Amino acid sequence: MIRKETKRVTVREGYDLWAGTYDRTPNPVVAMDSRHTLHLLDPKPGEKILDAGCGTGRNLARISKAGANPYGLDFSFGMLRVAKKNVPSVPVVQADLQAELPFRSAQFSAALCALIGEHIEKLAFTLSQLWKALQPGGWLVFSVYHPDLAEAGKEANFQLGHTEYRLGAIRYTTSDYLELTWAAGFREIRSFEYRADQQLVDQIPSASELLEKPVIFALKAKRPH
Repeated sequence: MIRKETKRVTVREGYDLWAGTYDRTPNPVVAMDSRHTLHLLDPKPGEKILDAGCGTGRNLARISKAGANPYGLDFSFGMLRVAKKNVPSVPVVQADLQAELPFRSAQFSAALCALIGEHIEKLAFTLSQLWKALQPGGWLVFSVYHPDLAEAGKEANFQLGHTEYRLGAIRYTTSDYLELTWAAGFREIRSFEYRADQQLVDQIPSASELLEKPVIFALKAKRPH
């Protein structure tokens, strides 16, 4: 019997390693996020939309298909290389969401930040940067895998060969996300919880252990005029 090794890596190292197989890895959290988050964002033709933490570009393609003009940002070169292959017409930039963003203020009609919140230590700063990047009246959609999962010990992980890589997770609560979003200047904040259902289990059978449990926590919030 071959022994499986578990290895902890930094978030950047992990996503660089994961990039090549990320889109082929059945992932209940990504599947639930893909089902719900873009509906909250509701991209419109002509809107300029920032996908902050765009990964392999799974949302960039859908935003573009809606007639909007997406711009992708990620700190993983590996993920961005895949994104450029998946959506070659969409501009992407390598940047860290925990540093000053490489955009002028008030550039975007809307911003999406999906499934990276648990990796961000300086979340208050990141949210303030997203607020700054939005035009007055612009909307942010922010999603994470549900804090209940993190509390239960779940974290981003993947397998390559006989090694399972673990990326860790910062333990924010739903209240933390709400309070930090408000403190960054956002208003009209609405929160959403999405639970695993039979549709998810039919799509990814291994998700049966999550049935009826909250999988995604999301916020939609506005930069006021």
